[in-house]
Amino acid sequence: MERFDLNTCIRVKEWLSTAVKRIIIIPHVNPDGDAIGASLGLNDVMLHAGFDSQVIVPNDYPVYLNWLGSEGIPLIFEQNAEKCRKLIDQADALFFLDFNDSKRLGKLEDYLSTKLTPIVLIDHHPDPQIKAEYLFSDTDVSSTAELVYDFIEAIDLLDHLGPLGANALLTGIIADTGSFSHNASRHSTYQIVGELINRGAEKERINESLFNNFSEKRMRLLGHCLSEKMEIFPQYRSALIWLSSKELKKFDFHPGDTEGFVNYPLSIKGVVFSAFFMEKNDLVKISFRSKGSFPTNEFCAAHFNGGGHRNASGGETKLPIEEALALFRSLLPQYSEELEKDFKLFIHEAGRAS
Repeated sequence: MERFDLNTCIRVKEWLSTAVKRIIIIPHVNPDGDAIGASLGLNDVMLHAGFDSQVIVPNDYPVYLNWLGSEGIPLIFEQNAEKCRKLIDQADALFFLDFNDSKRLGKLEDYLSTKLTPIVLIDHHPDPQIKAEYLFSDTDVSSTAELVYDFIEAIDLLDHLGPLGANALLTGIIADTGSFSHNASRHSTYQIVGELINRGAEKERINESLFNNFSEKRMRLLGHCLSEKMEIFPQYRSALIWLSSKELKKFDFHPGDTEGFVNYPLSIKGVVFSAFFMEKNDLVKISFRSKGSFPTNEFCAAHFNGGGHRNASGGETKLPIEEALALFRSLLPQYSEELEKDFKLFIHEAGRAS
């Protein structure tokens, strides 16, 4: 795989073999399937290669991903801050995975900002803002998990990838592509998937865990969203779903319960842009999705302190939920022509493909 600069790969291999014994791997706050899968996959390789490696996540993650980690891995910073700080202090290398801005470190940001430990950044989001000694970035890949596979192959550690790591990496790829329904048109993605299955990844178990492993309350929450909290704006080819903190409490919300909710309106004929707003503590968390070429990351960066990919991004605001919703609704007319143009282009491309 010639994705990365050869000289950079040579320098990383030499650095790892001569100066690194202890590794800490850190994904972004509120880690999803790709962040957890990429981190645990890389961790499996590093452990088998003889490194003292540990994954530390800023905060808790969806329960349906628990089966991927071995005992004590990953550690959750918000639940065990003292132990996590000690391990970070002892580390020779920090690997940051699946984020491009230190703001996405959550409560770890301030602590890590004081460290001089060399950083390796592996990520597929555009415009990385983190100053890393070694950067492995590509926005064309399906997921950071796929990029991790390319990375370990490029530095000649692929032989150390076992079944646990293969399961984790395939989980990341399946999670970020919606089981290959988007951003999954590259031939090399399927070559990697085949190799992961050859190494012991369990595709059926992963799909069952990601898409058929929810609580009854989560299903009722989804039903509540679709029947009571979804707004459609046909004149703007857009849709909105939102939840208050009171509603989250009513349905016994757990991390990961709303994963994928933002995608549902995109299955409605004529909708190419979808938003999901969730009131949580003193913030409103926001997810955006689109079909076609509408740049959700630019929309999010301009109005909601976030970013991400063209078709999938996220942000947040300290505005009260009602004001945040009002802002979103007020913005749609500004993007009316662009959304209509995108809708017509998407229909044209879909018709040509069929």
